Amino acid sequence: MANATTRRVLATYWRHLRNFRWTAVFLLVIVTANYVLDLIGPLFYKDFFNLLATGSKADQGLISALVKIIIVILAINSTRWLFYRISGVVDAYLLTKVSSSMDQANFASLLEHSYAFFTNSFAGGLTRKIKRYSDAFDTLLETALWNLLPVSIIAVGSLIVLYRRDTLLGLTMTMCIVLVVVANVVFSAWKLKYDIRRAAKDTETTAALTDSIANSVNVKLFTGRPYEMALFGKVRDELKQAALTSWLLAEGSFAVQAALMVIVEFAVMYVAILAWQQGRITLGDFALIQAYMISLFERIWNIGRVMRKIYEAMADAKEMVDILDMPLGVKDKPTAKRLKVTQGAVAFDKVCFNYNRTRKTLDGFDLSIAPGERVALVGPSGAGKSTAVKLLLRFHDVDAGHILIDGQDISRVTQESLRADIAFVPQDPVLFHRNLMDNIRYGLREADEAKVIQASKLAHCHEFIEELPEGYATFVGERGIKLSGGERQRVAIARAMLKNAPILVLDEATSSLDSESEAKIQEALKALMKGRTVIVIAHRLSTIMQMDRIAVVDRGRIVDQGTHQELLARDGLYRTLWNIQAGGFIS
Repeated sequence: MANATTRRVLATYWRHLRNFRWTAVFLLVIVTANYVLDLIGPLFYKDFFNLLATGSKADQGLISALVKIIIVILAINSTRWLFYRISGVVDAYLLTKVSSSMDQANFASLLEHSYAFFTNSFAGGLTRKIKRYSDAFDTLLETALWNLLPVSIIAVGSLIVLYRRDTLLGLTMTMCIVLVVVANVVFSAWKLKYDIRRAAKDTETTAALTDSIANSVNVKLFTGRPYEMALFGKVRDELKQAALTSWLLAEGSFAVQAALMVIVEFAVMYVAILAWQQGRITLGDFALIQAYMISLFERIWNIGRVMRKIYEAMADAKEMVDILDMPLGVKDKPTAKRLKVTQGAVAFDKVCFNYNRTRKTLDGFDLSIAPGERVALVGPSGAGKSTAVKLLLRFHDVDAGHILIDGQDISRVTQESLRADIAFVPQDPVLFHRNLMDNIRYGLREADEAKVIQASKLAHCHEFIEELPEGYATFVGERGIKLSGGERQRVAIARAMLKNAPILVLDEATSSLDSESEAKIQEALKALMKGRTVIVIAHRLSTIMQMDRIAVVDRGRIVDQGTHQELLARDGLYRTLWNIQAGGFIS
């Protein structure tokens, strides 16, 4: 995976921010005005102290002039207070709007990725990257607005004022500011690689934690607690070391920065004393210089911490941008059209596919299925049956050959329309951590409650759902863990029934059912299969016997086809598999 550049990260952020650009411009203007006023205030303090130094307590004109100055200072500070309050409200509005836009766009982008992408990624790691991406934007905007912008305005403004008062004084302040800022920026840039390493280790730690928790049942069954603790401890220690290195480097920079500021204050005040001695500046200028130095030091002191936050935020954001820039494993063609299923004929034409270079999974896979025909795919484990189904659903694209539905190449239609016309019941169904009503309704999200219950009755899951304390409102747990394997399969079958698609694919859809439940489901499946093109990956006799035709798959090819009786009459792979199963075992 390529590493995104800083420019690319900022470009992705701008894509979201530009939808609110006028709000951003208004915020920038009002914050800038606020800090310009911060520069103007010390000028009046200078006049105030100059008047005090030259006047008398009894001089009413002097008192009047001093009061006028503090009234102006009051007006300036009151305006700054108002601008600050307004900018805070606008800032909150902008951040929440843009962050929401980012999270939604990134979530949509993730869902466009292929089946292979998700099988090779940790769900916890992906979730963390989405969150850190929007958090990084918050950090970058806040630091730019409330740290970098003030430093820039106050540094430039104070230098202009000081140069107008005394060139040597302005030059001294310029050299000191440049020294501190350059030292911080160079150090922070050098430290970036350590921040990137920390971000990567943080993602790795989250992924390891999520993986272990998601497989908590396996951890218990295989007494893996010590092993998982050691595994997590290893990645967490690596994160600890990466974070510690990053923090210690930052602390070192703070120490150097503090020393530099002590030197800066001494140098500037020493030059100011010389200028005063020579009559180039007044006593009031000392108040001006001190006010500017305090304001600058307050912000420059944080510049190292700010730069560290910026680089850490960039490192966090780059992880998500790498995913956003990653080419989609399966992508609709620009000219892709909606699939139109009129009959439901399916054809695999010399299909070749492999997961890696050394072994072909499908090698010249040829199979034609007539509209409404029910075809079973049988064969040994690893023969390519499930892969053929995944290619039909376009979880992967074929390496060679074509897959056609009613004469339409599925690579030239939209993935959404393709999958909308195929109902799939997997061997190990995965459910959302939502209630049963929502899980079943996922097959037809606009379906009313009556249709959901009807499908549930046909799938014979209504019985066990009614016995639950909360019925259809029962939450099933992550991936449906609160239900048994057979209950999950019946819910998945109900979902497929509700979808009512013209093409039905069953991958051992009754494998987790007991004999009594299977008998009921077989009746439901008969009704579900009626008038549809059906592809079944099957081993069980009860399923195979219902099919119009059986296709025998071995080493990525169809090696035999026929009815059950026809295949049994031949001395081939099917009869071997059948004899093994009839003897009590099937591979």
